[in-house]
Amino acid sequence: MTIDEFIELALQEDLQDPQGKIPYGDHSTLSTVNPQSSQRARALIKEDGVIAGIELAKRIFNQIDPDLKFEETPFKDGDAVKVGDEVFYLEGNPQSILTGERLALNFMQRMSGVATLSRAYVDAVKGTGVRILDTRKTTPNLRYFEKWAVKIGGAENHRFGLYDMIMIKDNHIDFAGGIEKAIDAANTYLAKNNFKVPIEIETRSLHDVDRVLKHGGVQRIMLDNFLVSEVHEAVQRINKSVEVEVSGGINLQTIRAYAEARPDFISVGALTHSYTSLDISLKAIS
Repeated sequence: MTIDEFIELALQEDLQDPQGKIPYGDHSTLSTVNPQSSQRARALIKEDGVIAGIELAKRIFNQIDPDLKFEETPFKDGDAVKVGDEVFYLEGNPQSILTGERLALNFMQRMSGVATLSRAYVDAVKGTGVRILDTRKTTPNLRYFEKWAVKIGGAENHRFGLYDMIMIKDNHIDFAGGIEKAIDAANTYLAKNNFKVPIEIETRSLHDVDRVLKHGGVQRIMLDNFLVSEVHEAVQRINKSVEVEVSGGINLQTIRAYAEARPDFISVGALTHSYTSLDISLKAIS
């Protein structure tokens, strides 16, 4: 699904009665606002953070009404913003402005929340060389936008879906009959189907790490719910032979200690499931 198709579905959700009993449209606006007038509005920041979703808002308003003038300011996606900043202006048919208002703000507030939290995690590991990753703990059907916001915030995307990496987790290992059997099955599957994606395997102990290192056949080892001391030991044992990802219960208070063990990545599900939306409003300019 393209972004434009997604916007169209979101507009239909707002404007169309699924049962067809009420005519299509924003009736609050259609009944009160003169479409022949030209009005201006501003996107106003009401909370400090990192802005994200300006480019998406532009596409939303352009799709609603190509004649709307979307006036950009010096602010762009990824910039730090503070209370009182104005990140774009709109001018044109006020019915078009009001019809797209909540859709654009819903996206911008959520994306800015994700970007703000992502930036905080990136800043927390600055100087260590560790890269912060998101996870698949995203809102169904909104993953593209949440992962877009993660990148705007300065972190990086893990796999997008189930199709672009083989990630052998604890249940895969248990169902397959063990670490070695799971790795062998994954490599056999790739060879049989004649395609390549990286293989990552989750480990739950230093003993698991040793088994993976002895067996081989993966490109990345995940250290899941390890103590900081265990991460230091695992990184030394792996010794850059494969990539190392740390995950599991890590927060802003603990992440620096894990990063100082110098894994390649730390993945944080909280980026897309525990953020707080940034307060943004659209206000008419008299």
